[in-house]
Amino acid sequence: MDNAKAAARSPTGMHADAVVLDIDGVLLDVADSYRRAVVESVERLYGRTIDRDDVQRFKDAGGFNNDWDVTDAAALYVLADERESIPLSEFTARIESRGGGLDAAEAVAAEHLDDADLAAVRDAWDREGLREAFQALYLGSDLYRELEGGDPPFETAGYIHAEPVLVESETLDALQSNAAVGVLTGRPAAEADIALDRVGLSVPEKHRFTMDDWEAGKPHPHALTTLAERFDAEAVAFAGDTLDDVKTAVNAAAADPSRTYRGIGVLTGGLTDESGREAFAAVGAWAAVDSVNDLPALLFE
Repeated sequence: MDNAKAAARSPTGMHADAVVLDIDGVLLDVADSYRRAVVESVERLYGRTIDRDDVQRFKDAGGFNNDWDVTDAAALYVLADERESIPLSEFTARIESRGGGLDAAEAVAAEHLDDADLAAVRDAWDREGLREAFQALYLGSDLYRELEGGDPPFETAGYIHAEPVLVESETLDALQSNAAVGVLTGRPAAEADIALDRVGLSVPEKHRFTMDDWEAGKPHPHALTTLAERFDAEAVAFAGDTLDDVKTAVNAAAADPSRTYRGIGVLTGGLTDESGREAFAAVGAWAAVDSVNDLPALLFE
């Protein structure tokens, strides 16, 4: 078994020989980095925005593991709401009912607005400008020039440098001593590298999937089932902070019945407390933990 030194059985009976980790909200706290960049990018371009807590509404609607898509959808909401008022809760509920994601957000805006207002919204919806603002805010000027290959639209220090680490080194040691460890994230590869260096987790390229490695994104099961194959794992635990992370494991179980897949919700992202546990359970989570640091006890003791 690749990187797996021992098989273990949890008190609830899971035999975990591979553990796959999300990054944002699991290994690093991104409330004041990625989510702040979402809110402030929209504010910079349009003079109004959503509340930071409302980013979770898009996450819960599904299909928004890429925070550029969240930014685009938040901007689309702001522009549509200016033309014809609609509560954000209704806007995101309609997105969820259409299957989630940016395409669904566009469909909701088209359904909500008349032709003239929709044309005006589409004309004002500057996705390239939003992406540039987001990357400048998140990366800061120096990293923007290094990774984006050009000058940023404005000079900033970058929120990426102040993301609190959530995972303890002892946790990483315990996971890697007992199972194969992989990473499945919506981050671009370069930003995933920065994050993994920051937390002190070394993962071979073949044992991770980033935004650059596939187009579908979570909750599509391809990345998780591919990692399971590469690990030759019998049972895979996938820990993430969003409903789409858990749905990825549920979908992997349906797509690959030859293996066991378990989704574990981590309550250090946008979903917290008992309401978070209930939300994770509702989409098929095998367990929910207060922190990634609870995984070794859950899986190996």
